[in-house]
Amino acid sequence: RNMAIDKARNLKEFAEKLAIIPPESLLFHSRRQGISKWLMARGEISLAKKLSPIRIEDFQSTSELRKNTLKMFDKARFDKLNGQIIRFDPSYVNNRHFVHQIGNGSLGGKGRGVAFVSHLTENINFSQILPEINIRIPCTTCIASNEFTDFIEGNDLYQAIFSDIDYSELQRIFVKAELPREVNNNLRQYIKHVHHPIAVRSSGLFEDSLLQPFAGIYATYLLPNNAPDDEDRLAQLAQAIKLVYCSIYSPKAKEYFRAVNYKIEEEKMAVILQELVGESNHKRFYTQISGVAQSYNYYPFSYMKPDDGFSVMAVGLGKYVVGGETSYRFCPNYPDLELQSTADAVKNTQSYFYALDLKHCCPNLLENGEDANIVKLDLSEAEEDGNLKHLAQVFDYEDMRLTNNFEARGPRVVNFANILKYDYIPLAKTISILLDVFKQALGAPVEIEYAVDLNPKIKHKPTFYILQIKPLIQPDFMVDLDALELDKSKAILMASKGMGNGTVKDITDVIYFSAKTFTTTNTEQMAREVEQLNAQMVNENRSYVLIGPGRWGSRDRFTGIPVVWPQISNAKVIIEIGLQDFPLEASMGSHFFHNVTSMNV
Repeated sequence: RNMAIDKARNLKEFAEKLAIIPPESLLFHSRRQGISKWLMARGEISLAKKLSPIRIEDFQSTSELRKNTLKMFDKARFDKLNGQIIRFDPSYVNNRHFVHQIGNGSLGGKGRGVAFVSHLTENINFSQILPEINIRIPCTTCIASNEFTDFIEGNDLYQAIFSDIDYSELQRIFVKAELPREVNNNLRQYIKHVHHPIAVRSSGLFEDSLLQPFAGIYATYLLPNNAPDDEDRLAQLAQAIKLVYCSIYSPKAKEYFRAVNYKIEEEKMAVILQELVGESNHKRFYTQISGVAQSYNYYPFSYMKPDDGFSVMAVGLGKYVVGGETSYRFCPNYPDLELQSTADAVKNTQSYFYALDLKHCCPNLLENGEDANIVKLDLSEAEEDGNLKHLAQVFDYEDMRLTNNFEARGPRVVNFANILKYDYIPLAKTISILLDVFKQALGAPVEIEYAVDLNPKIKHKPTFYILQIKPLIQPDFMVDLDALELDKSKAILMASKGMGNGTVKDITDVIYFSAKTFTTTNTEQMAREVEQLNAQMVNENRSYVLIGPGRWGSRDRFTGIPVVWPQISNAKVIIEIGLQDFPLEASMGSHFFHNVTSMNV
């Protein structure tokens, strides 16, 4: 007679019971379509229809039947979760189709952006639109903002935070503090399942907002995650999370809060744990292509229009691009359009790249900061790894032209010619389509940060990873000026290219770095000088014009003065002037550029 062996109240429980019921019970219900009927009665119509045609005779054993049925249940569950934010589940933590959440509260600015992209990419059939390339987000887990509050209050850190102690001492206090128990337990499970390098990124509530993006203000740490002992890897991950928490109270962040008139007490920090895209070569890890793309171009060239957008990309980790270093710039709608001469391309090409050092498994983040695991390498090392084939050309001095012959002697020019001109992969098309989709979905111009893995690891195709998305401010006003009517004798400075269009009032001062005494070896000292002058301007509520050679905000001290935004926060007009043998391209690094545009400088 029929006898109840077990009961299931939902799909998850049904799958769990299905894995352990006796073979006779499985055969009994399979013969009578019992499983598909149970599913149909509970609204799981799609899965029921897939199971209904299956015959027992199609399988050599009951175990094969069970395995196939469970596989279909798993796929149905995955399909429901795709693009969603789910509670942390260690068994699915390496799945790229959804975002995991540890704890309660907000995911912060970056976290919201990643979740938005995940939902969009999983609900739009990009495999039909772009069949030659995968569109993915990296495996992502977010520690929600309430855990930050629990960390601060649970360790009674408010007194230390609002005291006058040195920031390095505050970092030590944070590192010694304990993460909430639930977070620590989940991280222990996370470490057991995750063995790829990890990016530990900040995701403040204010970060990546439209009006005050806080771009580049908080910390990011890249971890090799390769120590043999799980507890060592857990300890370094916990240390990175605590230091990201602490970065809210760094001098740079405090100055930014003061500059934008925000209260630091209102900020909360979520943290993103994200798979680092790339591959290992000779004990170093880096991605072949990192880039930033914007749907609105403030510097259109030739027949390009502002709405055509632009992208900059480089070899190696994305630190190079977002820091404003010499990257390759192109318009996704016109990838063949040459923006500079061959001579300029040779002179201004990328010559080094950043990678994650895998030789030291447990570097001290507290002592060495965000760059503790980062190494700066000559471009020739990427060529030794075999990664320049599609990313660069060789300038042949004999023929005075660029060639694809890497046997030729001559400088390597990173111009991604095989990809952008000869369509090795449809990268320009991919960027153009994604920018358009995201712009329509957000209702505003957007910036995306991306990485490209050229190796066909997923579905035998290269993969385009979207790391972050931010809204951009698009100029909503125009001022028409007739150049012929301008009295040039009264002009202090004139430029043929500019970003921003309007009237800036209430300027009281000019801060000018003299071209006669300017030397690239002293740019870091100049950054400290302008910081002191800016602090005086802030205290006295004075606004100024800032003038200097090269790129403002560049991380490369040899291409400009390497300021961060809080060091020049009261500047209302910024002017970049050219010198002989000095770059003329404007500052387009993601972090610096975002602060300039959002504050209408």
